[in-house]
Amino acid sequence: MKHSAGDYLILDEKSGTWRENPEQVVRDDVEKHYWLHVGRTILKDWRLYLMLVPTILVFLFWRYMPMYELLGSFKVDDVVKPVADQYFKGFSNFKGLLLGTGTYASLSTDFWRAMRNTFLLSFYGLLFGFPMPIILALFFNEIKSDLLRSTYQVFTYLPKFMSTVVMTSLVVMLIKQGSDTTGAPPGIVSQLLANLGLISQQTAKAGLLNNPNYFRAIYQISGIWETAGYDSIVFFAAIIAISPTSYEAAQIDGANKWAQMRYVVLPSILSTIVIMLITRIGSMLSIGYEKVLLLSEGRINTYQTAEVISTFAWRIKANQSGLASAAEMMNNVVGMLLVIGANTIARKASNVSLY
Repeated sequence: MKHSAGDYLILDEKSGTWRENPEQVVRDDVEKHYWLHVGRTILKDWRLYLMLVPTILVFLFWRYMPMYELLGSFKVDDVVKPVADQYFKGFSNFKGLLLGTGTYASLSTDFWRAMRNTFLLSFYGLLFGFPMPIILALFFNEIKSDLLRSTYQVFTYLPKFMSTVVMTSLVVMLIKQGSDTTGAPPGIVSQLLANLGLISQQTAKAGLLNNPNYFRAIYQISGIWETAGYDSIVFFAAIIAISPTSYEAAQIDGANKWAQMRYVVLPSILSTIVIMLITRIGSMLSIGYEKVLLLSEGRINTYQTAEVISTFAWRIKANQSGLASAAEMMNNVVGMLLVIGANTIARKASNVSLY
């Protein structure tokens, strides 16, 4: 691209001489003293930048440095030697898990079962768990009493602040199995379901967690109970930011409460819903092993529907660290592709995207 003198100089009509363009002088000064301006900005707001230091350290030590261990996916399994001293063996671990060649046949079967369970648990969580915070936020918005709304919000937020161990212990107690030796009855929820005829007395007595057909439902319901209230904060904040004039205009047009939700509230928070949906899809396959292990601990029968990628990697990591790293890496790659795909579709469909 060719530049002319007029791009940098302007002609003074009175004197007939050329002088520097004031805008170009400002741009040159900014470029020349760029780092000086950056330093002054940091010094001016040094307290804010100081608050970033813990976050940066967390990402450095728990997000970026562990990426070095991903090299183990391409190296020889040797739990004694560190990753740096192992030899490369290419994509053997990935081929073994995906194709089940050679001695990897049984592990490949377990891997695909774990992948299927991971996808199904994530899909059901997205299908049933994602709309619940939106519905809760809409209900909170319709409660006129501030005291009553705050009380309801506290009760729905509370489960999020309990540890995973406490939450799973409560779930196990509510649906525990009965005992013939001690005469202990089944859990309260199991007895209620049996009395309503939703499950048989034998199933309630044997324990719902011992039946693989009920694990996914238990996992999803407990997850909604734990996170729906806390996740509704974002949507409720978007709802209360809607201008009151929008409601007034809808009321003048004769819109009732349901019509206001449909034509005023939901379109106004659509961008928030899309952004949250994309981020939810990004973590769709990132199911932690803690809750799954705690719910399926000592229950071998439920492994066929309970085992996910993280628990599969945890189970084989002691003897086959390379395969475990390969499994986790494939899981993360699929999650990344889901984010890119969801973001692309959202950008083309609604002009709202994460990036």
